[in-house]
Amino acid sequence: VQLVESGGGLVQAGGSLRLSCAVSGSTFSIKAMGWYRQAPGKQRELVARITSGNGSTNYADSVKGRFTISRDNAKNTMYLQMNSLKPEDTAVYYCNAARNVGGTHHEYWGQGTQVTVSS
Repeated sequence: VQLVESGGGLVQAGGSLRLSCAVSGSTFSIKAMGWYRQAPGKQRELVARITSGNGSTNYADSVKGRFTISRDNAKNTMYLQMNSLKPEDTAVYYCNAARNVGGTHHEYWGQGTQVTVSS
């Protein structure tokens, strides 16, 4: 499974960005996908997650009501719409896929895309 993020950049506080994650390779048995972020000096944290089955979603409390995760199965692409951005949203954002093959759990990561929110 290969994951390629795009859409990061520099935006002023209050602005919006949409991140995309293009998925290729052996996409069968992907159980869930998500967006994580890591700010300098901090641990990587889950931002939002969406399951492959019923498309249920969950969000970090810090982004609820501002960010929306979605997917387009026809395009093999996942998105993160980020609105009302705050300087504390500044981080490298990573796309993640969780896949179960023969009872073995696999995690896949993209290379990350930088999001910088200026005050």
